[in-house]
Amino acid sequence: MKYLVSFLLVFCLFSCQQESQVEQDIEKIEVDFTVERFDKAFGNATPDELPKLKAAFPFMFPKQYPDEFWEARMQDTLQQQLMTESSQIFDDFSQEKDDITRLFKHVKYYFPEFRIPRVITATSSVDYRNKVIVTDTLVLISIDTYLGKDHKFYDGISTYLKANFERNQMVVDLAAAYAEKQAYQTARKTLLDEMIYYGKQLYFKDMMIPFVSDADKIGYTETQLEWAVENEWFIWNYFIGEELLYDTNAKLPSRFINPAPFSKFYLEQVDNESPGRVGQFIGWQIVKSYMANNDVTIKSLLTAEPLEIFNNSKYKPKDNG
Repeated sequence: MKYLVSFLLVFCLFSCQQESQVEQDIEKIEVDFTVERFDKAFGNATPDELPKLKAAFPFMFPKQYPDEFWEARMQDTLQQQLMTESSQIFDDFSQEKDDITRLFKHVKYYFPEFRIPRVITATSSVDYRNKVIVTDTLVLISIDTYLGKDHKFYDGISTYLKANFERNQMVVDLAAAYAEKQAYQTARKTLLDEMIYYGKQLYFKDMMIPFVSDADKIGYTETQLEWAVENEWFIWNYFIGEELLYDTNAKLPSRFINPAPFSKFYLEQVDNESPGRVGQFIGWQIVKSYMANNDVTIKSLLTAEPLEIFNNSKYKPKDNG
């Protein structure tokens, strides 16, 4: 027994040393970019300065909108208030830039072909369905969706949605956008397909933003994450008992995958206590188990099919009861 304990200690020490070396190598990667504050530039501009703005940020001015539209927007009272408030709250963007820099370093390490994009902040009339937009050359961040969940601009938005309208979620959403660009599988028909798809994205966050807490990665409070961890065995056995893994019922994503105030087991006490998206949480655990039990790169994981991942994951949650 003592030899087994010694082996485990040596193995853990070796693994920690490897992880530490990887992080040291990542830290050495050069990342250079400037956060371009379009929100401030537009908010402070006069109609006479519109041509100059359009020349600097042509992609911010869709051609179907005439200059009169943008001039009116500059003078619109509500838009001015939105831009002023956003610019004040994010007057200092240094912490966010540091987080984005660390994210870019990790992406560059695991995806050497990655090129550092332009990073631009703007307001979007609180378009929370598009908090960040990512292309090969551009990152656009709607900073008016990160003013804090209790901000007056968010009155009327569901509590479970605005819970993550916090500035510390900015780098999480950015990592999620890159994960979505990289994750691929041929089908997302069953509950298992959906679970694995989002599990891949959450594992991507593990690798790209290890400096962020697990609760923030999935957009839970610490209490919600504790509930999911403590009830992992129950959730899994509910899915198995109800034969949901390979079910293609279109209602399943809304019950267990999509943003919601709670997950829908149709068990009153459980539903009242559960966070939404527990299917994503289980998918995350399956993917983590798969990566722990197979010699696979992050790139290979992101394109692997759900059944390949599940069948080779050796996933078996423990009964905490």
